[in-house]
Amino acid sequence: MFGIIGLGKMGLNLSFNAVDHGQELAVYDINQEAVKTAADYSEKILPVASIDDMIATLPTPRIVWVMLPSGQITNETIDYLIEHLDAKDIIIDGGNSNYKDNLKQAEVAHQAGLYYFDAGTSGGMSGARNGANFMIGGDQEAWPLVEPIIAALAQEDGYLYTGRVGSGHYLKMIHNGIEYGMMQAIAEGFEILDASPFDYDFEKVAKLWNHGSVIRGWLMELAEQEFAKDPHLENIIGRVQASGEGKWTVEESLDLEVPAPVIALSLMMRNRSLQDDTVTGKVLAALRNGFGGHDVTRK
Repeated sequence: MFGIIGLGKMGLNLSFNAVDHGQELAVYDINQEAVKTAADYSEKILPVASIDDMIATLPTPRIVWVMLPSGQITNETIDYLIEHLDAKDIIIDGGNSNYKDNLKQAEVAHQAGLYYFDAGTSGGMSGARNGANFMIGGDQEAWPLVEPIIAALAQEDGYLYTGRVGSGHYLKMIHNGIEYGMMQAIAEGFEILDASPFDYDFEKVAKLWNHGSVIRGWLMELAEQEFAKDPHLENIIGRVQASGEGKWTVEESLDLEVPAPVIALSLMMRNRSLQDDTVTGKVLAALRNGFGGHDVTRK
């Protein structure tokens, strides 16, 4: 049995995925309705009313997976766990945290005798539900205890132990930077088509490109799905927030003096989308909603 703290779009689906693959877990979220939803799904999911209750419930060595938004809420939760868990217990940060935060927290965790893992998670909500993609850094000594859980939650060949603490979220950061560039290219292509003298059916174009073309892939599948619902995305305002990892990737490229013009410009275009409404912004917003359930501003 292990614990999941955070039952948002990703954490709730991971909990369903876990029990579908033979795991038992305790779950906690400040939103007790989410806890009830998880517990109602299976008797293998034990609801708890607080982090302290989770710590009291889990067998030792405890494994606690934190699946919260990056930043203050994750950092405060992990700090609390470090103070209240016992030596040899294991913390997994599965959110989109900055790897530099992981390095600092792992140092404190090690001083307390705890093991620490940073798990970059990809695949969106459907991946969390049906088989995710994980990039995991952390303490190799405890990896044999963590790997069976990761293997149960991942799709086949969908996880990699990447080495020491920080390497998991570092790899996920670069993954998201690449994602920014790929999405931007797709969005710009459809904007050119929209401005062209030809009357293209965008849903059919996306479907075509996803059957045997060089640019086929899940993002193109999502484009097809979104155009099926709204052929020119007229009900979406093309404002696209940056979740942070694209910015961190660009900052890292500057620190390392490694050129990354496509990723940098894709980040700038997201900032541009906040100033005005464009077809490019509409496509980006629709794709992010499709794979990750990110909010879309509708007219």
